[in-house]
Amino acid sequence: MNNGQTIALIGAGSMAEALIAGMTKAFCRPTDVIVANRQNRARLEELARRYGVRVAPNAREAAEQADIIVLAMKPKDVAEAMNTITPALCANPLILSLLAGVTTETIERLAGRDIPVVRAMPNTSAAVGLSATAIAGGRFAAKEHLEVAKQLFETVGIVAVVPERDLHAVTGLSGSGPAYVYYLVEAMEKAAADIGLERDVAKPLILQTIIGAAEMLKASDKHPSVLRREVTSPGGTTEAGIGVLEQYQFQEAVIACIRRATARSEELGSALLAAIAEA
Repeated sequence: MNNGQTIALIGAGSMAEALIAGMTKAFCRPTDVIVANRQNRARLEELARRYGVRVAPNAREAAEQADIIVLAMKPKDVAEAMNTITPALCANPLILSLLAGVTTETIERLAGRDIPVVRAMPNTSAAVGLSATAIAGGRFAAKEHLEVAKQLFETVGIVAVVPERDLHAVTGLSGSGPAYVYYLVEAMEKAAADIGLERDVAKPLILQTIIGAAEMLKASDKHPSVLRREVTSPGGTTEAGIGVLEQYQFQEAVIACIRRATARSEELGSALLAAIAEA
């Protein structure tokens, strides 16, 4: 549990709301949280009503009260946000960044001081408390800063501490990962319709199949390939289906997908850094 430190969220989107929901259950009191965004006052009032958090009229007023500041705006707005809040920062606040592609070094440079920064890559499953989040510390982030960040993000799922250079790979794997699963479910629903199953019958079966397979993977020490072979009888239905996936190079497609998403994260990060440098 947080020791009464004030947490300011700069940005009020869906990821910010997921963190608020998690933090106020298991990390801090609702009154320890202050939220600000650029212009949507109605959104702030909605969060205040739903979670009991405080709101601020602007980012600067939120930041000047905070011991921990969560950057949850759009990455392209980071320079403007840091210019706004930096003069108001307390002596040594912890900055937690959710900004894809923005390095801790960039945030340190924008702050113009030696400031602890921890960068995080959660995914959208944070909304249901099941995010897979990776965190990485900047040059001035000590062990205790990483521990605070870990405890905070554990309120919305599991957390792995990684070197910052690995965050592009994390983005391609688990950051974008929920969309890959949704895409698979789309295909399974289309297949169900094609073979004559009604959607209200097929959807629960598909979802439970995915949930059950995930739980099996968590509960078993066996490699996924071993679990697959155990349900693939020679000459049976599963073997026939897997044969088609192999024919269409399913595994190769997934590998290429994750590699491309990782490369795109690197591209976007480079472009964003160049834009900040020119500003």
